[in-house]
Amino acid sequence: MDKILKLLEEDSTLTAKDLALMLSKEEGDIKDMIRQLERDGVILGYHATVDWDKTDREYVSALIEVKVMPQRDDGFDRIAEKIQNYPEIKGLYLMSGGFDFTVLIEGRTMKDVAYFVARKLAPIEFVTATATHFVLKTYKDKGVIYNAPAKDLRESDCI
Repeated sequence: MDKILKLLEEDSTLTAKDLALMLSKEEGDIKDMIRQLERDGVILGYHATVDWDKTDREYVSALIEVKVMPQRDDGFDRIAEKIQNYPEIKGLYLMSGGFDFTVLIEGRTMKDVAYFVARKLAPIEFVTATATHFVLKTYKDKGVIYNAPAKDLRESDCI
């Protein structure tokens, strides 16, 4: 199953037929495995990686460091549940080091992100500090290099 997961993570457009050929398995078996992985919550969704800078969509991304006071018995989980429910939040990660959470957020403008932090995130009970870092340019995300130069086949190592 690990091979199926790795292949789907790299290219979610692969069909059960494609995977069956690549892994020398039966297509029906692959379909059954994928359905089971989806039911078990191992596969959570299928996504396309989009370079939004090449579109007309106006938005900004920011990483926000959040320090909190952990809750007795609940630790960080109850605070995370409050934070993750905002639709602006695209990612939420518990961290080690100088802060507790990293929040990945998208907004229409820097001002929208600043208002979100000031009016929604910072006032959450037990949040003690935030620091916002705006993403200026994406070079690589989820293993995909943005604006990678086309490989010149004449420079191949096969010669």
